[in-house]
Amino acid sequence: MIKLIITDLDGTFLNSQSEYDRDLFKEVRALMHSKGVQFAACTGKQCERVEELFGALSRDVWIVGDSATRIKYNGEFVYQSLINNALGIKIIKTLEQASPESVVIACTQQGAVIRQDIAQHLKDKVRGSYRQVIQVSDLSEIKEDFVKITVYDEQQRCPQVRPALDPYQNDVYIVVSEASWIDIADAGVHKGTTVNKLQQMLQVSREETMAFGDGYNDIELLAEADFSFAMRNAFDETKAAARFVTGSNDENAVLETIKRILSLQA
Repeated sequence: MIKLIITDLDGTFLNSQSEYDRDLFKEVRALMHSKGVQFAACTGKQCERVEELFGALSRDVWIVGDSATRIKYNGEFVYQSLINNALGIKIIKTLEQASPESVVIACTQQGAVIRQDIAQHLKDKVRGSYRQVIQVSDLSEIKEDFVKITVYDEQQRCPQVRPALDPYQNDVYIVVSEASWIDIADAGVHKGTTVNKLQQMLQVSREETMAFGDGYNDIELLAEADFSFAMRNAFDETKAAARFVTGSNDENAVLETIKRILSLQA
């Protein structure tokens, strides 16, 4: 019996316009409620941005956000894992030297911090994933520990940038989630480990979990669910890691799949 459903957002739950069918979600959410099923969004997006996306319905959505470094529920953080400030500053300096054209998004508990001199269209791109954005002249001014550090390269050169981070391999968790994105979290923290913490909180097993994903960083997520679905638009490696392949993110496939399967559950 399914008791927990977890979905990635970009490329999975959200369509190519970063939107979702709100009416269908309300219908499926009511079905989940009737079956006693918990719903979670597992994403690189800032928790506050996820709350913004779901609006009033976010109150009973478990948010595994900020690249799975935090869990938020009903407006309260129930888990987080941070990168030490000194280590984070070293990583940021390495990134700025290795790829000056990339955007470094240094996330703290106060918000997503970016350099104020980046182009406006790049600021708009950041705003798509982060509700609370802080602009500074130099990221080395940050004095807080980091929730995560993210890199965005519109030229899709992140696989080439990744080797510059090798010196930190044992200190943090690093994943090239797509050609344009690198996510850096505290050591040993990724979607799989944080979802496992959520399962423990809810006393739900892997056999009672359904999960959806499309990216490389969703592979660990899918490993925590017996009912694991990759999107049709997913990377081949992600499809290989899933038990099933469903439709694309532009076909409401997550919601339609949940609706079909839960309708068969007593």
